[in-house]
Amino acid sequence: MSETVNPHGWPRPRGYSNGVAASVGPHGRLLAIAGQIGWDERGALAGADIASQTAQALRNVVAVLAAANGDAGHLVRLTWYVTDKRAYKSAEKEIGAAYRAIVGDHYPAMTLVQVADLLEDGALVEIEATAFIP
Repeated sequence: MSETVNPHGWPRPRGYSNGVAASVGPHGRLLAIAGQIGWDERGALAGADIASQTAQALRNVVAVLAAANGDAGHLVRLTWYVTDKRAYKSAEKEIGAAYRAIVGDHYPAMTLVQVADLLEDGALVEIEATAFIP
């Protein structure tokens, strides 16, 4: 059985859920987190640069985790979609500092993919995640 997960105070998404949690027997729940971009709960992008948008996207991932009674230590996979790998590489230090401040020293399996564009105008990064919550 699965349940949708949407952080309290966020508007209800249309056509998708921010997360879906499914029981994995008596051992815990698997949480699939939809791609999160760098916007806040009002739909405003955190900034025009990849570092600020990445920080907000990570905060959004952690907010969905919290809504499912999980935390960053439960992450098992992150997939990052960026529109410009050179911008990502140029901001690696800022992105790394934001990652450690928001996620901590937990490093799940990660993939970074450069894409031509993202659905939301102005979005530079989208991060989707999978977590296991015991």
